[in-house]
Amino acid sequence: MDDETGHGEYTHMRASDADRERVARILHDALGEGRLTMSELEERLGTVYAAKTLGELEPVLTDLPGASIAPWAPGTPPAAAAPPEQRIGGTPGSTSSIAVMSGADRKGNWVLPAQHNSFAFWGGVEIDLRQARYAEKHCTITAVAIMGGVDITVPDDIVVEVTGLGFMGAFETKNRKGASDSAPPGAPVVRINGLALMGGVEVKRVPRDPERRGGERDETD
Repeated sequence: MDDETGHGEYTHMRASDADRERVARILHDALGEGRLTMSELEERLGTVYAAKTLGELEPVLTDLPGASIAPWAPGTPPAAAAPPEQRIGGTPGSTSSIAVMSGADRKGNWVLPAQHNSFAFWGGVEIDLRQARYAEKHCTITAVAIMGGVDITVPDDIVVEVTGLGFMGAFETKNRKGASDSAPPGAPVVRINGLALMGGVEVKRVPRDPERRGGERDETD
């Protein structure tokens, strides 16, 4: 970008999760003010969550008054993450994750469809919802692990209901250190069901806020 705008010195800086959430919040505010339509919001949010640098975030804000991609100055507290209810919507991602004597994963910025089926046979599937959006407020993951494993990582600001069955295997939920026991009002609801046959399905609930992890190693690895 041209230095005349005053932004040239940082457009190549890597964007953080806080930067993306800050821009997403600006876009949601613009929707509430009538400056954007819902379709425009969804299109721009797709750009936001795929952005790797601050410069890639800039185009979604150029026609919004007062909006800036400027990173937070030292000592300035970061903007709060977008409320979980604002992460509902978008074009659904893949409806299945299949690993047969191999591995498969769904992670990063993606949209969980209303129904996602995961199957692992002598292999492993990893599903990570920490940066995900949700096609609908209520989504379901059906996980089947036969002599294999399915690991599902969820942030603690969504509602998770686990009803799977383990037979000569384990279908379990674990709360990581610092994870809250309850989600805020309006949060997406993810129902996880299925079967672990001589295998394992593990749902790991982790803190959304990194500071509540106490600086410990990421236990989802």
